[in-house]
Amino acid sequence: MSQPLLVARNLSHSFDYPLFTHIDFSINPAQSVAIVGRSGSGKSTLLHIFSTFMKPNEGEVTLLNHDLYTLSDEAIESVRRYDVGIIFQFHYLFKGMSALENISVATILSGEEIDYSILKKLEIEHLIEHKTSELSGGEQQRFSIARVLSKKPRIIFADEPTGNLDKETAELVMDVLLDYIRENAAALVLVTHDESMAVRCDMMYRLEDKVLKEEV
Repeated sequence: MSQPLLVARNLSHSFDYPLFTHIDFSINPAQSVAIVGRSGSGKSTLLHIFSTFMKPNEGEVTLLNHDLYTLSDEAIESVRRYDVGIIFQFHYLFKGMSALENISVATILSGEEIDYSILKKLEIEHLIEHKTSELSGGEQQRFSIARVLSKKPRIIFADEPTGNLDKETAELVMDVLLDYIRENAAALVLVTHDESMAVRCDMMYRLEDKVLKEEV
């Protein structure tokens, strides 16, 4: 049996108030997991802890066989650059560059080639020479997703990636993400308010009252 790509044990975190306590979580290759919950429940914070950006108050995270928060900043940056894909609700494309140049930045850093099949699946291959300012919001978001997938990450963390998309485009994006993880034995951790997207994942968890529970 393959090793989990991510294992979190006994995670607790608080700001001025307790956010969540004693969370355990794991995800395997070719698996997709959605985390849902109300605004302010801690979903995005939990994703930031999983994805190298925030150290929990308590607990430990093993990501791709690395005891994550014992690594140096340089080692964490290496894991993030080569093996982790992070998709946000907003696109964060570089202004003034073409769509293709935006993707090239990520592939050059990760040592991968641009995967034009992903652009075709996302129905944006005809827009690659357009400047960011010439693209609609939904097109920019799809290019930001193509930029992440072209890195060939082993695990993808997605924070409301379809939140600003119409239903048809959201379904297309989910199709592409789920196909990617199955074809590449990668994993997807999806945070979303949209339970119609969440139920498409292999498993769904709800973060509520400081506890993460699997939805059956």
